[in-house]
Amino acid sequence: MDTSPERSEATPDARARATAGGERPAVLQARGLVKRYGQVTALNGTDFDLHAGEILAVIGDNGAGKSTLIKALSGALIPDEGEIRLDGRVVHFRSPMDARRAGIETVYQDLAVAPAMSIAENLYLGRELRRAGVLGRVFRLLDHRRMREGAEQHLRELQIGVRSMTQAVETLSGGQRQGVAVARSAAFARHVVIMDEPTAALGVKEGGMVLALIRRVRDRGLPVVLISHNMPHVFEVADRIHVARLGRRVAVLDPREVSMSDAVAVMTGAVEVEGARR
Repeated sequence: MDTSPERSEATPDARARATAGGERPAVLQARGLVKRYGQVTALNGTDFDLHAGEILAVIGDNGAGKSTLIKALSGALIPDEGEIRLDGRVVHFRSPMDARRAGIETVYQDLAVAPAMSIAENLYLGRELRRAGVLGRVFRLLDHRRMREGAEQHLRELQIGVRSMTQAVETLSGGQRQGVAVARSAAFARHVVIMDEPTAALGVKEGGMVLALIRRVRDRGLPVVLISHNMPHVFEVADRIHVARLGRRVAVLDPREVSMSDAVAVMTGAVEVEGARR
């Protein structure tokens, strides 16, 4: 990975303030990404732009290249061609850990939580805090109190209601589990949070709770990439909509200026919307 010397020290809030009154800067970009699997081309020179302080929805039919694009941006695969830029600087992610170190966190559809572990343990999974002094350094004892307090603070900031940080995740509702996964990403992301179909398996009430949670993450200064097939949810929360088709970006739509049916028509290739790129 080649990100450490190029990492920006500016916080998301500072970047947003610096461009007040003007176009927001691009936090995460891709240019000409290509990914082939034998004779199948999953990405065919696609571009991508995520601006500071926005929710960017990514939509597309099956086989449009959405999942492959997100895997490239999150380090889960290496594109064959093209480049990825973070805060304007080229980065090379060789693994999801590289992307996480650069401040990009991803919430996958299967959540990747450990059901039998507590909320606090899940929040700090892979990033456990050790006790001070010889107990942590030599005996590698975990500081459970600090992790419980930190988890409680993160969930409180995002207004996620649970009984206790020691509660096992398997006892939570689907919406609460999604909240824990989102809180974990928001707690450690410095640049971007990517969410893959976060409301797919949820009911109406819990889906609405997760949408509100996505807004709160955005309002804290973190731009969000939302991959979703649920068009009403997309139009409810997205600031812009990236439309993928046949491995390329065919349009970027403003949901305030186009209808849901127009977006579906562009996504399926039924029509081309003039001035759709932004």
